[in-house]
Formats: sequence, structure tokens, C-alpha cells
Amino acid sequence: MKLPHPITQTNFDSPVKPGTGWPLDLATSKTPIAKNVTQVRKLARGVKTLTELSAVISTCSACPRLVKWRTDVAVEKRKSFESEPYWGRPATGFGVSDPALLVVGLAPAANGANRTGRIFTGDRSGDWLYRAMYKAGFANQPTSVHSGDGLSLINARVLAAVRCAPPGNKPTPIERDTCANWLTAEFQLLSATLKVIVALGGFAWDRTISTLLKDGFIGRKIKFGHNAKIEFVRADYRILLLGSYHVSQQNTFTGRLTEKMLDEIFRQANQRISSS
Repeated sequence: MKLPHPITQTNFDSPVKPGTGWPLDLATSKTPIAKNVTQVRKLARGVKTLTELSAVISTCSACPRLVKWRTDVAVEKRKSFESEPYWGRPATGFGVSDPALLVVGLAPAANGANRTGRIFTGDRSGDWLYRAMYKAGFANQPTSVHSGDGLSLINARVLAAVRCAPPGNKPTPIERDTCANWLTAEFQLLSATLKVIVALGGFAWDRTISTLLKDGFIGRKIKFGHNAKIEFVRADYRILLLGSYHVSQQNTFTGRLTEKMLDEIFRQANQRISSS
């Protein structure tokens, strides 16, 4: 049954079919669908632009467990969102195509980005993240309710290391490694302008280090921690990796991550970019 998008009021299936008008959906009915890791590698290596990459990421069906979970959640729906359509597809990167700042998270939330179609949108993690980015000058508004709500990023981009919502928020090693092909491709399209990467949590920290080293950057590998820092260098490029505790409710509700702590991370990011 089709349901109305809460902002545009256009009716959509759950999951949303490519090319049917969902805000920020760059795929069409003709966009290729990767059905295994070999096809993921081929498509990731063949794209030339972020638009092409986002389109093929959003139709990826290479990991059966993740496809089943994201679809089941989209069809069954949380009771509080039962009147809404669910995106139910991989969440692509969001923001400008030439960012100085990149924020890397773990994976979409089942009833967050898997519902709204935009990373860190429609859940409390997103409330924390975009509020901090807004205060630091990286977003035009402090709220992130749903795709199509007017949010835009300034000199920044946000993405997840794994693009589909995983059961228990825990992707398997095979799922992680399959999705790493998308992460590598996106990073290669962004690296020329990047000055700072903020990794939210240990998973994003490790995946970011792996991606940077694979792409020829040199930097010492240290253990994740809040406010941990690594300088990466490749020829004339320098990128600062900053670690932050994830903006999950597990951290924000318990006080492990406070608003002041998160604001300080983005203050440092802004300072580094301004001085570069």
C-alpha cells in the first residue's frame, strides 16, 4: 500500500522504488543493481561522479541479510511511523560534492535513515549531530527531520561506513568488507578537497584509517578514543582524522558524550579548515 511522504505528500511504496520522486533519490528505474560483491566492485570502480556513485549505492542488494532486514523493517514499520512510507534502501552520502569536512558514521538506523532516506535523519542521533554541525557553521539548520525538510550542509558531507541498516546495528565482517568498496570509491571522489574527517565511534574510525591507508596516505595508526587525532599525509595533501564518541542514545543518554564534548570536536574541525 502506498503512503504519503510526510513532507511532499507524494505517495510511495515501502521500500521506495528508484526513480519515483523521493527527495534526494538519484537513481532511476534503469540504475544498475549490484547483487553480489563482484558487481559492487565493478560498479564502484566504474563510476566517475558522486551522482553516479550515489545512484548505484542506493540500489545495492549485495548482502542478503541486510536486504532482508531493511525490507522487513520498511514493510512492518514501527508503530509510531506506520502512516509513513519507508525508504528501505541503502543510505547514500549527504552534503556537498567538494567538502572540506567529512563525517563518517557506522550505519543507517532502522527507523531513522532507513525510513527517511537520508543519513542521520529522523532519529535522536541526527538531532545531536546536525545541531553540532549547525553551531559550527557546517549546516543551514539545526534539525534533521526527514528528506525534503530543507536541510543542507555547508562545506561538509556525511556518510556511513555501511550503507544499509544492520540487525542489532552490527554488520558482519563480510558485509563490512563488501560495503568498503563504496566507501573507497566515495573517498576517492572527495579526497582532493578534504581537510578533516570526523569518525563517529570505533567502527568508523577503523574503517576510515583502512580506507586512507589503502588510498596511499601515510599516518600512524592509534587506538580510537574521543578527541583522538591522526595526521594523514599523501604528497601535498594533509587530512586530520578526529575521533568522537558516536552520537548514539547509548552515549548521549548516559553522559558519555555531552553536547559540549561534541561541539568541541566540530570547533576543532572548523579551526583546522579555516587555517588551512
